[in-house]
Amino acid sequence: MLSASPMAALFGKSPFKPLQQHMRCVIDCVREVPPLFEALIGRDQRQVSEQKVRIFGKENEADAIKNELRVHLPRSLLLAVDRRDLLELLAMQDAIADVAQDIAGLLVERRMEVPEGITEPLRRFVARCVATCEQAHTIIEQLDELLETGFRGREVDRVEAMIVELGHMETDTDVMAISLSRALFALEDSMPPVSVMFWYQLIQWLGNLADYAEKVGDRLRLIIAR
Repeated sequence: MLSASPMAALFGKSPFKPLQQHMRCVIDCVREVPPLFEALIGRDQRQVSEQKVRIFGKENEADAIKNELRVHLPRSLLLAVDRRDLLELLAMQDAIADVAQDIAGLLVERRMEVPEGITEPLRRFVARCVATCEQAHTIIEQLDELLETGFRGREVDRVEAMIVELGHMETDTDVMAISLSRALFALEDSMPPVSVMFWYQLIQWLGNLADYAEKVGDRLRLIIAR
């Protein structure tokens, strides 16, 4: 008798298929972040709200996959990797979508304006954070190849090189966040204190997108090492 659960069917093909499905949904969510900030820069609050709806919808889809995955993840020792490692990798992926949702929620709950002088640095920062998440997504798409090679050989070397590059990209976002924070600091006297506080929060959350993306790579590196 065939299983009625699509998630269970995916596990029959590969222990990584559901993780890849979840990450695809996560990256779809993150890809809505740049248009969100373009709407903010353009002072188009209606578009900001529409982007929030898209981001929340994608985050909800990721949550549904996450919950299904947790229910159907086998508890036996027949998996290619430890069950706890898979769950921790899932948690890091899911945190990316959660942060995107937090950012969108803040920009709708509190109307914010981009201070003059930080528009272009902000654009570059958002783009780099999203690119870092894209790199994590690309790495997760290699899981099937890793499984086929038994986590050995050239495929492992290739993925490890991609993880190293992911770390460099996350470091870039750290540097950009510091630079953007300094630019904001220079404008503090001309801004309402509460707005300054929320902008620092936004910068931190954007950086968290890249931070959790790097943690996806770190977690996968541990899986490979075992």
